[in-house]
Amino acid sequence: MGERKMSSGSRLVREGEGEGEGEDIWAKATKAADDLYILRDTYFPPNPLDKISKLQSQSDLSLNLLDSIPLEYRKSPVQRATYEYLRGKLLDVVPEYNKEAEDHLSKAVKLNPSLADAWLCLGNCIWKKGDLPSAKNCFNLALSKGANKKILCLLSMLERRMAQGSENQAQIVEESIQHAKDAITLDVKDGNSWYNLGNACLTSFFVTGAWDHSKLLQSLKAYQNAEKDERMKSNPDLYFNCATVNRYLENYERALSGFEAAALKDPSLNATEEVQKMVNLLDKLENLLRGQARTKRLASLASSLAAVNCKLPDSFVFFLDDTLQF
Repeated sequence: MGERKMSSGSRLVREGEGEGEGEDIWAKATKAADDLYILRDTYFPPNPLDKISKLQSQSDLSLNLLDSIPLEYRKSPVQRATYEYLRGKLLDVVPEYNKEAEDHLSKAVKLNPSLADAWLCLGNCIWKKGDLPSAKNCFNLALSKGANKKILCLLSMLERRMAQGSENQAQIVEESIQHAKDAITLDVKDGNSWYNLGNACLTSFFVTGAWDHSKLLQSLKAYQNAEKDERMKSNPDLYFNCATVNRYLENYERALSGFEAAALKDPSLNATEEVQKMVNLLDKLENLLRGQARTKRLASLASSLAAVNCKLPDSFVFFLDDTLQF
């Protein structure tokens, strides 16, 4: 959950400021927040705790930079709102809910209700503490400020989470799919929007009984479009989820290579368990082929699987959660 670019803060503080020095200070603070979230979205060490530690240390440095902004540049409501927004965003970069982050973001939207990015961050923060309806309200308020692909993607993700355990799962997931499509309409080349659509279609496949392969094909196409965006090459979940689709479509060679790519990018995913499941299937198919004549489809499948090198580096710790990375 989260966004990579948030530049409106530095733009908003220019109002009433008129000082080049002041603009530069706010621009540096905003860039520090942007860089912190890029780190969050691209840094996947073998030990997830190392990531949290690094995010925390970088967050502390960025907070020090923000606090170094002279009080004279924090006087107007717009300036104070931007300060509260950036402080809340920096505090909220870690996975756990942070009450202080929520307080700062709440102050930001009170001081400047038109600050869409602050509403987005507030919704993301509230989501972490489990208040999904309030989080959705924040996203809708952010969206009311203008169409935005990042907000639409987060809204789509939240709706998939809200569908879990509800009586009208299929309907809520369809709303998720529609918001994902709306995001793509705003930027057809944005890989994250395509990735989000792929996840929504894959969720729909499971929610509707895991029989409609057209949903799998739609999901696969969306993931393939996401892979065209260079910025998505650092996203291990894209490769993991795409491999999952290929596994259900019985494209086992592609599934194996996809799980391997996911594990290389984020060792904590440890996709070897999925690889082993398919290797076991290959063994069963080979045994069937030895014992009796089977269809050409089975023979072709076994041949395809046999050609794949299923071994991952020995340094991997083999564990894989069965839940998809939505």
